Amino acid sequence: MAEDVRTIRVVPHREEWTAQFDIEAEKLKTIFGDQVINIHHIGSTAIGGIVAKPIIDILIEVKDIQAVNQHNSAMKELGYIPKGEYGIPGRRFFIKGSEINRTHHVHIFENGDSQVSRHINFRDYLNLHPDVARAYSKLKQELAEKYPHDIESYMEGKSKFIEEVEMKIVIWKKFIEKDLF
Repeated sequence: MAEDVRTIRVVPHREEWTAQFDIEAEKLKTIFGDQVINIHHIGSTAIGGIVAKPIIDILIEVKDIQAVNQHNSAMKELGYIPKGEYGIPGRRFFIKGSEINRTHHVHIFENGDSQVSRHINFRDYLNLHPDVARAYSKLKQELAEKYPHDIESYMEGKSKFIEEVEMKIVIWKKFIEKDLF
């Protein structure tokens, strides 16, 4: 396969992903300064025991999403490529590395955006429900093998599973809020 084609590769969970997140989060705090409300490690690298593409997903909550654009140059200096909203209104998205070989994804949302809780709840739910995490891991492995050079089909293959988990999360959150869980 040509080097200009992105290969979907999932690997077993690595403990160093947490440390890699911590290091990068500190660099990002320096760039975005007092705009940062919180920085979260999200995605499969933040879920223990499952396979993941070895790309650290970082979610940053900021005070003002419009203010993020003024930091594009600093992000470029850190090795990131600004991608704008990249298909999700209200988001700013950056990839570190190249279009083919990425090491980090940064998703930035304004505080209160529903995407923040969506990502955090998914991560937390899978970390607290290892059976669901194992099923997700198995699905990701199968999809990576079936679609090694087709990220759209890989993502589409995960979407139904994610939607089903998100419905379970709604119920789970209601139980937590009522202290019934």
